[in-house]
Amino acid sequence: MSLTEDRPGGPAGGERGQRRGRVERSTKETSVLVEVNLDGTGIVDVSTGVGFYDHMLNQLGKHGLFDLTVKTEGDLHIDSHHTIEDTAIALGVAFREALGDKSGIRRFGSASCPLDESLAQVTVDLSGRPYLVHSEPENMAPMIGPDYDTTLTRHILESFVAHAAICLHVHVPYGRNAHHIVEAQFKALARALREASEPDPRSTGVPSTKGVL
Repeated sequence: MSLTEDRPGGPAGGERGQRRGRVERSTKETSVLVEVNLDGTGIVDVSTGVGFYDHMLNQLGKHGLFDLTVKTEGDLHIDSHHTIEDTAIALGVAFREALGDKSGIRRFGSASCPLDESLAQVTVDLSGRPYLVHSEPENMAPMIGPDYDTTLTRHILESFVAHAAICLHVHVPYGRNAHHIVEAQFKALARALREASEPDPRSTGVPSTKGVL
C-alpha cells in the first residue's frame, strides 16, 4: 500500500494546497486504486465492476464535492463481497490521509437527505476514533441489481469508518425501496463529510481540547 498527499499550502485552515490521498492496495482477492481530493469539484471516475456500487461512489464524490478516482479489479467470479469491502477499506485510508492533521476543519457535520419515500440522517465526527451506529429498515430486498447484497451497506460503512478513523451515525427512519434507502445514505454521508472536512474560517488549530485528532 502506498499513500501520497499534496498539501503545499499547509493545514486545512487558511491558505492551503489541495488535500489529497492516494492508496494502492493489492491482495490475492483484489487490486484497488483510490485517489481522493477533498478540495475538488465532484469529478468522479469510478470502476469496480459492481454497477450499483459504482453508482453509490459517484453519489459520494458528486455530493461531497470530492474529486474521486476508484479503480478496482476483484474476484467477482466468487461474488462482490471482497471487491466492495476492499474498496471501502482503501477509500477510508485515502480519506484519512487527505485530512492530514485536521487543523482548521469544522470536524462535525450532519445532513438529512430524502429520496422519494426514504430519508437518511447522517452525523459525522472526524474524531480519530472509529465508531459506527447504523440503522435502516428491516426486511429490505436482499439484492439491488445482480451483484449488490443490501447487507453490505453496513459493512461498507464499517470498513470505511475503521480506516478513516471517524465516528459515524447513520439512521434511515423509513423507506420502502432498497435502492432509495441505500442511495439516500450515500448522499447524506457525502454532505456530512463535506461539511465536517471543510475549513472553519474561525479556526486555525486542531478542533479538539486534546490538541490532536
